[in-house]
Amino acid sequence: MTLAMGRRHCVPCFAALLLLSGCATAPPDTTPGSASAPLPPQWHAPLPREQAHGGDLADLSRWWAQFDDPVLLRLVEAGQKVSATLAQAGARIADARAARTAAGAARRPALDATASAGRGLPSPGAPIDTTASIGLQASWELDLFGAHRAGARAAQARLESSRAGWHDARVSVAAEVASAYVGLRACEAQLAQAELDVRSRTETSRLTTLAANAGLQAPAAADLALASAAQGHAALTQQRAQCDIAVKSLVALVAIDEAALRQELVAATALLPQPVALHIVAVPAVALAQRPDIAAAASEVVAASADADRAEALRWPRISLSGSIAAARQRSGGISTDGSVWSIGPVAVTLPLFDAGVRRADADAARTRYESARVTYAARLRLAVREVETALVTLHSATARGEDARTAVAGFERSYQATEVRYRSGLASLFELEDARRSMVAARSARIEQQRESVMAWIDTYRAIGGGWRRTATTADEPPH
Repeated sequence: MTLAMGRRHCVPCFAALLLLSGCATAPPDTTPGSASAPLPPQWHAPLPREQAHGGDLADLSRWWAQFDDPVLLRLVEAGQKVSATLAQAGARIADARAARTAAGAARRPALDATASAGRGLPSPGAPIDTTASIGLQASWELDLFGAHRAGARAAQARLESSRAGWHDARVSVAAEVASAYVGLRACEAQLAQAELDVRSRTETSRLTTLAANAGLQAPAAADLALASAAQGHAALTQQRAQCDIAVKSLVALVAIDEAALRQELVAATALLPQPVALHIVAVPAVALAQRPDIAAAASEVVAASADADRAEALRWPRISLSGSIAAARQRSGGISTDGSVWSIGPVAVTLPLFDAGVRRADADAARTRYESARVTYAARLRLAVREVETALVTLHSATARGEDARTAVAGFERSYQATEVRYRSGLASLFELEDARRSMVAARSARIEQQRESVMAWIDTYRAIGGGWRRTATTADEPPH
């Protein structure tokens, strides 16, 4: 129902409406660790050791650039440029920015330019009438109950959420490319070990065959040595295929021509990139504040709260004001009249009387969505805690195994070398030599795998703490505008 307010009734009605307009709720506190977003007081997993450079988390906003491998940096940046996930996140920012502009515009007066012209014969025998006007027309809805303010808050929160989502996608793409690159380098290291093993097995087979032909070794020993060499060749072929597949996977991620990529990869073949250490504060609330996905979920809670306020405000009366001003000219019967015309009002009040429960249902649904966003945010915080704890445990395990893996490789290499000397002197059997070789190859392979796991654990740790992103950071790496 729309009413035109008379002067006598305006004052008490507006006073009552202003009293009702204070119904909007305060934005929820979504700070990690607050009463509405509880977190454990400290990490239970061992924290990584801080190295001499300080390991400041703020320095890891582009952690992939701090590896000692410029190829990795170029590949990550190439992967980010062609990532469909990142492009979609950028499109969501553009949509959210447009929605924020529209929500802000709803709070301000609308102003339109108007122009009109007409010529006609109003009645038989009357002179021809010519009219023309140009002017401005304005309208404004008074946001007494905060519906438009709540809509603007929701739009701003969703813009912040989309920006955080863009950073989260960026970190995820970097981690994906870095993981693929580390896997390829580990595969190349395993391939290099397989090539050394094949050369050793082939040489043993050659010497054993010569000894068997001279009657110094049994024919069965020559057969065993030949079988061992063939087995090594088969493993080498399989390893080479795995590395080729890893290269093709990397090509798909970074969209670089395979031939050009292979040429670029040659410089550091079989060398795993070394990560930079960092310091993680013992308080989870501080560390998790660096995660863009947590910031995005928090912004969604704020947006849902504002949506609930807006849905509630739409149940109350709406007040609008309109007006216009124009310059006009009228010519009739040879007489011209120039002047301006204007109008203000009326003040229109729309009172929702009956809508079959639509507005109430919308308000109830909005409150339910807010509760859902709150629960989702709390669950996301718990998941983030688990991810960081898991990354820290994996990092500690992979690092702790490093010294043992190095000791095992050194011991099995010395054992193999001693057994080989004894074998060539006729003091050890081929079975002993092959057993020593298998132990040495397994130890080398385990060492490479431990190195890969260690680097991957650092990457998972970087990602688990958000990659060093900060909500207030102002860097060159910002979402597109």
